[in-house]
Amino acid sequence: MNLKQSLLLFILLLPAVASRADEGMWMVNSISRALVLKMEDKGLKLSAKEIYNEDKISLKDAIVSLDFGCTGSMISEEGLLITNHHCAYSDVHSISTPEHNYLETGFFAHSRDEEIYIPGKSAYFLHRILDVTDEVEKLVEEEKAAGRPYGSRRISSVIERKYSKMTGYEASLSSMWSGSKYYLSLYEVYTDIRLVAAPGVSISAFGGDIDNWEWPQQKCDFAMYRIYASPEGKPAAHNSSNVPMRPRKYLTVSTRGLKEGDFTMVLGYPGRTARYSSAAKIDFRRETTLPISNRIRGEQMKIIKGWMDKDPEIRIKYADKYFSLSNIQENDEGFVQNTGRFGASRHIRREEKHKMRGQKRLLHQLDEKYSAVRDAERERCYFRETIVRGTGVGLIATRLKNNRRPLDLEKEYAPLDLRVERDLFRYALEQYFEGVSPKLYGPYQKELSKRFGKDYDAMCAFLWKDGWMSAEDPIFKFFTDVNITNFNKEVDAALDGTTLSELDKEYTRAKYRIRKERGEIQYPDANSTMRLTYGTVGSFKRNGHKTPVFTYASEILAKEDPASYDFSLLPDWKACLERSLRAGKDLPVNFISDNDITGGNSGSPVLDARGRLVGLAFDGNKESLASDVYWTPGYSKCINVDIRFVLWTLENYADMGYLLKEMKIN
Repeated sequence: MNLKQSLLLFILLLPAVASRADEGMWMVNSISRALVLKMEDKGLKLSAKEIYNEDKISLKDAIVSLDFGCTGSMISEEGLLITNHHCAYSDVHSISTPEHNYLETGFFAHSRDEEIYIPGKSAYFLHRILDVTDEVEKLVEEEKAAGRPYGSRRISSVIERKYSKMTGYEASLSSMWSGSKYYLSLYEVYTDIRLVAAPGVSISAFGGDIDNWEWPQQKCDFAMYRIYASPEGKPAAHNSSNVPMRPRKYLTVSTRGLKEGDFTMVLGYPGRTARYSSAAKIDFRRETTLPISNRIRGEQMKIIKGWMDKDPEIRIKYADKYFSLSNIQENDEGFVQNTGRFGASRHIRREEKHKMRGQKRLLHQLDEKYSAVRDAERERCYFRETIVRGTGVGLIATRLKNNRRPLDLEKEYAPLDLRVERDLFRYALEQYFEGVSPKLYGPYQKELSKRFGKDYDAMCAFLWKDGWMSAEDPIFKFFTDVNITNFNKEVDAALDGTTLSELDKEYTRAKYRIRKERGEIQYPDANSTMRLTYGTVGSFKRNGHKTPVFTYASEILAKEDPASYDFSLLPDWKACLERSLRAGKDLPVNFISDNDITGGNSGSPVLDARGRLVGLAFDGNKESLASDVYWTPGYSKCINVDIRFVLWTLENYADMGYLLKEMKIN
């Protein structure tokens, strides 16, 4: 290889190497010296033991997983927990009524008696993490030899049961790098969780879907809970005799603020990434399944929003569904756009070509099988997005078919509005019959297609029922005429005895092994275990222009639009902001950093160089939405609410100064 060829190869490989400079969701129990040195170079003033320590109190003791969907952190010695409002959205929705719509007006408990218990919510405190790789591998071999099942569920059950009994903690086994390593996390779990504070959506979600995944934003995205324990300080079921729990550790809140270039660290529970994906898998998701689901969900959102804008009662009923749907749809849409824009699969194919030369058979199989299954997967996607999850009444039909006991139909239909459901059903009919091959229709669906052809209005009018469904109704017969098994068989036939999941696992293990042999430090994909990510405060360029690093309260007033639900302001909130500006205080609202986050990190504390709370991670920028599979250096950003704006809101708008005293804020 001559000098020119060597230089070209270096340039080609540069994005893959550079992408690991500041990325990483590092396991807190495996903070290496090399990683500490990198963080110290960015400004960290803590030791690894101050972040995670199995035997002494450390920062990890203040970090909480909320049902492994979001992250929270303890901020007082009296069980006070802070997270994002959008993590509390479903809880606030569940306690809202037309008379007390807390999603709109906000909820603020001015005494302990006013705090509202949230049934079914749990807070998980990490006790320690154990490397059980050798034990798992030994157990697998023993189960094989004995002729017993040795799948992941069976092995997890055996290991978790053993350690839960032995330690008294809840145990959770996690596979890293598709079985290359296994770690067991031990948790103490509290279930008496009560809502303390949650501002209205015009404060917490100002800009709504329009500003979601965008930058700049101006959202005060926070909520607070209090965790209760038995009088002895132990986890206990909800009871009036319970008292605020006393955490082993709570975070110090800093009001000093940050500036561009300052160190930031995020501790939390990121949900799922797939950065060990092959180029074949990325192209498949981007070109085959996501365009279908993104388009269908986008149209479903338009239908729901149209009705929500017409009727406040429908808005309350469908707010949570719409919020969840829009978040997923916009995330997936951003994935499609940005994996293309930043050439994610192109960069990964370079790594495959130059580092995985010994895996040509596997790479060929992946390309071949992902190509072979495209048509069958498209049809399965249409089925899932229309029949399975396209309507609320479709879910009722499934439960009506599968439940052994009679359904409480009044309860089933209570969250639905039949006007909205009829429009969703009409859309689902058309998408199903246009997207799925007639050979996969059920017998009754074939009759419908023959009778009505493409006249979906007439088909809808014939099938629809303005009332509770029974097993004799045509609409029930339509929904239950086929099930996912029919579509799974088509996928299996296309794969001809191969499973994509096994090929994907083989690929992950191979890539992990190759990187390890090359001496590259690497982190496993996110899987709802506690992780650390570090970075600095700083912006990025969009269309050649540098974006701002901070946003301010004056921008909220500048963007106000009373005619827009997403940009309207409550009168008392607007007045509060205006008073602050008249007093010469333009409050910092949000800031961005290059911490590596994903879903599950929502609500994670953003910490400064000394481990003090300076903000809450709540979103990523649009450009970061390829980072599920590929970290884009210079573009993947974390959007955070400034803790000073949260404190100001609590004191000046919510009249909850007592919480600042509890947090020991001067």
